[in-house]
Amino acid sequence: MKKILDNNYYDLIINNVSVPQYGTGDNITPLNLRHSLLNTPVESADPCTLGKYPYFSFPALFTLTSTISIEKSGIGAVQRNPFLNLNGRGIIIGVIDTGIDYQHPSFLFHDRTTRILSIWDQSIQDGEPPGAFTFGTEYTRGMINLALASDNPLSIVPSQDTNGHGTAIASIIAGTPEDEKNFSGIVPHAELVIVKLKEGKTNLKNIYFVPEDKLCYQESDIILGLTYLVDYAQKANRPLAVCIALGSSQGSHDGSGALSYYLNYLVRMPGIGIAVSAGNEGNLRRHYFNSTQQVPFSNHFELRIGEKDPMFSMEIWPSALSRLSINITTPNRESTKLVRPGLKDCRKFKFVFTPTVLWVNNLSFEEDSGDQLILIRYQNAMPGIWSFDIQSLENEAISFNSWLPSGDLISNETFFLNANPDTTIMSPGNGMHQLTVTAYNQFNDSILIESSRGYARNNLVKPDISAPGYQIPCALPKNSYGTLTGTGAAAAHTTGAIAMILEWGIPRGHYTTLSGNTVNSLITRGSRRESSIIYPNNVWGYGMLDISELFQRLTII
Repeated sequence: MKKILDNNYYDLIINNVSVPQYGTGDNITPLNLRHSLLNTPVESADPCTLGKYPYFSFPALFTLTSTISIEKSGIGAVQRNPFLNLNGRGIIIGVIDTGIDYQHPSFLFHDRTTRILSIWDQSIQDGEPPGAFTFGTEYTRGMINLALASDNPLSIVPSQDTNGHGTAIASIIAGTPEDEKNFSGIVPHAELVIVKLKEGKTNLKNIYFVPEDKLCYQESDIILGLTYLVDYAQKANRPLAVCIALGSSQGSHDGSGALSYYLNYLVRMPGIGIAVSAGNEGNLRRHYFNSTQQVPFSNHFELRIGEKDPMFSMEIWPSALSRLSINITTPNRESTKLVRPGLKDCRKFKFVFTPTVLWVNNLSFEEDSGDQLILIRYQNAMPGIWSFDIQSLENEAISFNSWLPSGDLISNETFFLNANPDTTIMSPGNGMHQLTVTAYNQFNDSILIESSRGYARNNLVKPDISAPGYQIPCALPKNSYGTLTGTGAAAAHTTGAIAMILEWGIPRGHYTTLSGNTVNSLITRGSRRESSIIYPNNVWGYGMLDISELFQRLTII
């Protein structure tokens, strides 16, 4: 078995300057110009392996961000304009998600051939991987058409979307119109390249204390998926619009992670536009914030742990000037006592009257961000109210954020008692240049209560834009249709808008060096804004997506 698939090996993200000292045999997989993946043996199941290796080297785990809007976003007006008629012709749509139901009519031409150029299914190892990649199977357009013409398509192309999320996202962007279902994708003349992610490794779930049955994906696999999409588009010499409807609450929330770095690089290249979802953590009470500017420089906060969450992790990120110690108290008042920061410390705590085992990493600095990180991992967590006491070691003002895991990695029964809905934008949505999309209800112009809120931890304005995200019509596996709600749906909607702008700029010849960063600027400047609201803000960003207004400002209509 290849090491990148083998649970006997960790996948660790390393800087390329470190590759020569580690690069022996087949244990290195290049990710991009800055990072590579190092496969190193799992020596034991000890959670303190995270301590032996830096926190940033373990890929974050990502979850899905979704569970009419063409008129509200101005897209219908642009498509009806005879001088524009922007439907995605010449544009490649890239979707990195749970796969696609390639047999669905939403992805077929009228002659029943496919509009999908290629599928890289990372989860199937029986066929040929694409190009320089070492795992998964690539299915070309020719193979998909051969499958569609056969009596048993899955015997030729066995790739499926058993979840449905990826099919829904792809259809919102580029689904073939279906009048009887009152359905159409935003850019139905675009063609698609699909990456079906393999699930995160069990050993990585063990490191982060994620139950084995939870669906989540590795940051490193998303990066490899992006590399595949970009390589394909460059070889085809066509613009690329990418949707990432996934997110993670791990990390420093300031855009310093490996995936954010790569996205920031890509969107400044000509012909590549990327939309990412903000997340749906706004009302789940999974974020806590404190700023204490007066003596005593300490803070006490509480977490309710539900019976459905026996294992999970939480992170505390102090501000750059703070150096904090922590004391954790169980529901029946047993205590860890003071845990001070250290360089690679990982401490294990057992209790007399509490079945829980705690692992606490209080790291003086996390290498990628440079900030202190307190990582707390629960095994056999005792339900009830847990208390945390934070204390400044320098007797100075303190400020810190704490986050719980995203999506369904924990239940809604676990939450902070004095939670803060702000600064809940998920990675990679807190990076600088990628377009971060939040969701609003297009029927009453109200923000979705679950939409994550900004700003980023370093006060970068996020989200950038709001788009329709409530019960968006979509295709679903097995020739069915339904609706999708959440910031993932809004990001898909916006990806269609990005494709329209790229089509206007590059295939139509109006601006052939158009970059994703410029597209983002056009979208934010052309957004619809209410006179009673100050923009930008941490809920709506720069306003509501309005492509018709954008083109009017370009004096084309």
